[in-house]
Amino acid sequence: MNENARTKKPALFLDRDGTLIVDVGYPKDPALVEPVEGAIDAMRTLSDAGYSLVVISNQSGVGRGMIAPAEARQVHLRFVEVFRHEGVEFDGVYYCPHAPEDRCECRKPSPYMLLEADREIGVDFSRSFVVGDRLGDVETGKNTGCRAILFPSQYVDDPGDLPDFVCNGWSEATPILLKALHESNV
Repeated sequence: MNENARTKKPALFLDRDGTLIVDVGYPKDPALVEPVEGAIDAMRTLSDAGYSLVVISNQSGVGRGMIAPAEARQVHLRFVEVFRHEGVEFDGVYYCPHAPEDRCECRKPSPYMLLEADREIGVDFSRSFVVGDRLGDVETGKNTGCRAILFPSQYVDDPGDLPDFVCNGWSEATPILLKALHESNV
């Protein structure tokens, strides 16, 4: 490991909807923000173990005109509040508000949001994971040298061999992430 990698921390790059909170489609009502089962406990455990927690989320409903920017902001504030109330702080939160046809540089599977997090907090990608419920999340991780965990969802018919792990929620993912962190610290 080079000296620069020692000063950077491993991160969990976390999709928001369907991974941290229940996916309600295009979220615009903050009252519907509900953590996914096990997400809060997992975030506390994984943060305490040494991972930086970074949210990376495509929010194309804004770019498509289905969600007003003010509504997206209110959902974000509620999301952060719910997790903060339970002792979870995120080291970074990054959103892409563009529609797919905008062909922006920040939309997953582009590594843009992960690279922004690296610039702001310092990330050791070789010890990091992307966790999400779509193949675009997995591809984002692969595009930066991270490993990837896929939570099966309605959006994925066949993940093939793209994800490193397929887990049915945080109860399966947390031990894998803790083991990987331990092994990278040895």
